[in-house]
Amino acid sequence: MEGSSWGSDDVDIERASVARVYDYYLGGSHNFAVDRQLARRAIELWPEMPLVMQANRAFLRRSVRYMISQGITQFLDLGSGIPTEGNVHEVAQIASPQTRVVYVDTDLVAVAHSRAILAGSQHADIVQADMRDVAAILDDPRARRLIDPTQPIGVLMVAILHFVPDQSDAANIVAQYRKTMVPGSFLAISHATDAGRPDVVAPITALYRRIATDLTMRSIPELEALLAGFDLVPPGIVFVPLWRPDSPADVDDRPERFSMYAVVGRRE
Repeated sequence: MEGSSWGSDDVDIERASVARVYDYYLGGSHNFAVDRQLARRAIELWPEMPLVMQANRAFLRRSVRYMISQGITQFLDLGSGIPTEGNVHEVAQIASPQTRVVYVDTDLVAVAHSRAILAGSQHADIVQADMRDVAAILDDPRARRLIDPTQPIGVLMVAILHFVPDQSDAANIVAQYRKTMVPGSFLAISHATDAGRPDVVAPITALYRRIATDLTMRSIPELEALLAGFDLVPPGIVFVPLWRPDSPADVDDRPERFSMYAVVGRRE
C-alpha cells in the first residue's frame, strides 16, 4: 500500500494500526510494513488468527441478515475498519436495498478508503469519530442524513469493546448507545475471551500493547453485565462459529479455539 494515492499525509506509517492489522488478517492490501510485521508475529503466536478474524466477519454478516429479517433497515457499525469483502451495506442491501448504513472509525486509512468506496452512495456513509463520542456521532451531518432516531436500529460493536480495558467504561459506552435505541432495536457484539485459548492470551496481549492498545478479555458474566437492558437472542453468548451458523458444515469441530464470543441482544 506504500505510496497509495488516496492515503493521507497524516497517516503514521511507523506505528501499526488495529484497523490495518485486521485488514492484513483478512487478506487485504491496505496496510503498511509495520502492520504486516505485527500481524505476522501474532500469527506466529496464534496460527489460527486469520481464521478467527474470518469467523468474526462471518458473524457480522449473519447478525446483519438476522436483524434485517426482524425488520431493521438502518445500521450503525462502530469501529468498522477498512472495507473488505462483505461489508455491512453490501450484505444489508442484498436483502433490503433501501437499508441505510453509517460506519464509524477513527483510523485515517479506514475512513479515506471507505469514503472512496461510498462516494455518491445514497444509503451509506462513514463518520470519523471515536465510538465513545455518542452525541458527536449521531449529530454528525453524515449520520443525521441516514439515521432516523425514532426507528429501530442495528448497532454493531464487532471486535471493538475488547479495546476498552475498564469494565465500567465499556458498560457506560453500551449504556449510552442503549439510551438512543428505541425498543425493537438490536445490538451485536463480538468480544475476545481467554476461555478458549488461555495459552495465547498473554503473548497476544503484550504484542498489541506495542501499538498502545490494551486488549482485554471478558467472560460470559462480564458480557452479560454489559448487555443489561437487552434480551439475548438465542443461542445467547457463544463462540463465534456457533452463533446461528448458516449450515452445520460451518461449525468448527473445536469452536472454543476461536477464543471470541458472539451475541446479539434486542432492546427491551
